[in-house]
Amino acid sequence: MKSNAVLTGTHFMNGDEACAEGGMAAGCSFFAGYPITPATEVAERMAFRLPQSGGVYIQMEDELASMAAIVGAASAGARAMTSTSGPGFSLMMENIGLAAMLEVPVVVVNIMRGGPSTGLPTLVGQQDVMQARWGSHGDYEIIALSPKSPQECFELTVDAFNLADTYRVPVIILGDEMVGHMMEKVIIPDKKDIEIVPRGKLPKQSKDFMPYYPGENDVPPMVYAGEGYNIHATGLTHDEYGYPLINAETQERLVQRLVRKIRDNADRIVRTEELYLDDAEVVVVSYGCSARTSLEVVEAARENGLKVGLLRLITIWPFAETRIRQLAKMKTVKSFVVAEINCGQIAYEVERCAGGQAETVLAGFMGGRIFTPDELYKIVEEAAR
Repeated sequence: MKSNAVLTGTHFMNGDEACAEGGMAAGCSFFAGYPITPATEVAERMAFRLPQSGGVYIQMEDELASMAAIVGAASAGARAMTSTSGPGFSLMMENIGLAAMLEVPVVVVNIMRGGPSTGLPTLVGQQDVMQARWGSHGDYEIIALSPKSPQECFELTVDAFNLADTYRVPVIILGDEMVGHMMEKVIIPDKKDIEIVPRGKLPKQSKDFMPYYPGENDVPPMVYAGEGYNIHATGLTHDEYGYPLINAETQERLVQRLVRKIRDNADRIVRTEELYLDDAEVVVVSYGCSARTSLEVVEAARENGLKVGLLRLITIWPFAETRIRQLAKMKTVKSFVVAEINCGQIAYEVERCAGGQAETVLAGFMGGRIFTPDELYKIVEEAAR
């Protein structure tokens, strides 16, 4: 990649464009996608920027092909990325499962809109949260990050590539229409100040080489097609050599590792933003654009003498269950208010982790608009009584 891949400086751009610039700064050299509102600006920016730095942009015939293309490109050594919104995200699910099975590091930007089906193409929603975790069939783990601003769209896209390479797993940016189309200042640092996870030391080539033999943290070292290694890639249950082995023992060994490599490292992966939790009686849990309103409400509640704190989920998956359990066990915390633009997807997770030690209250809206501070304040005030 040429030096102009990193657009160092202060810019005024929307979240979609910032995701594209984050991909560029992280060394993305291949983008395959299909236009879809409200994520089209990610692809448009990449179509303009990638050729400038020696990368490849390709518009595919649909989202199925887009996901397949980045799995192939990443398998050949490229840092690869795509973008979409709800209906296209649904079409990507089969190949997201393939990427999880092949342990191919890819990044998917999903700028959420209101659903289901075609739903609200131009309006906000946060209804793909569970789909990001459970959308493809079978047992596997995923990493998903949720930006609340264009600045974080840039930063978390860089993080997404690093996490994908570290754990050999698809990583999803769960943005939303409001953050995707929001215009704000974005500061892009110098290339030398952007942390990029380097490729690990490659194993010695031999006839006995096992491309899926687990290394540190249960993650096999990543080798790429064309480097001289013998690689067999299949979506079937496979042994450490990559060859299909259809029995219960191999399935147990493989799938347990695919799950374990994320779950056992969750404390390293999960990030949250926390405010006023030391004395909180009510904890507002939120993410993405919803967290911006939530912060305003928490500040107003504190000014009015209510003991309210904020837990913003930066990492959605793996879930911050350890922190939720810790807060639920605190003698002060009596309720969680989960503010999200859906029927209660993260609210279910909070309720599960709270384990009955604190009440869970959903502040849910169905999409098309975000709740106003007054609407959320009333729910928080009621929970604080």
